[in-house]
Amino acid sequence: MKVKPLQDWLVVQADEAEEKSAGGIIIPDAAKERPESGKVVAAGEGRMVEEKDAKGKIKEKKFVKTTLKPGDHILYEKYSARKVEVDQEEVVLVREQDVLGYLLDSN
Repeated sequence: MKVKPLQDWLVVQADEAEEKSAGGIIIPDAAKERPESGKVVAAGEGRMVEEKDAKGKIKEKKFVKTTLKPGDHILYEKYSARKVEVDQEEVVLVREQDVLGYLLDSN
């Protein structure tokens, strides 16, 4: 898969949805929750941010670099992800501002 995201977009490989509930009930595909976590595959360079004064006029524009990098395991907002198909593989695009945090390994 060859995707280079622009601005602060991230290409994320979503984690698999749970197959069973906590009580051991098998969940059908139609009832599975959307995954809210995944591994960053690619990240854009960053984006321009406008700083405005009290009157709403643009005072300054500055470039903010993306802090996330490929390999990071992240938690993102439930409905912020956009699914796209590239080379017959479904990937998820998420803006960096919609990322809630890192998921740390419990090892």
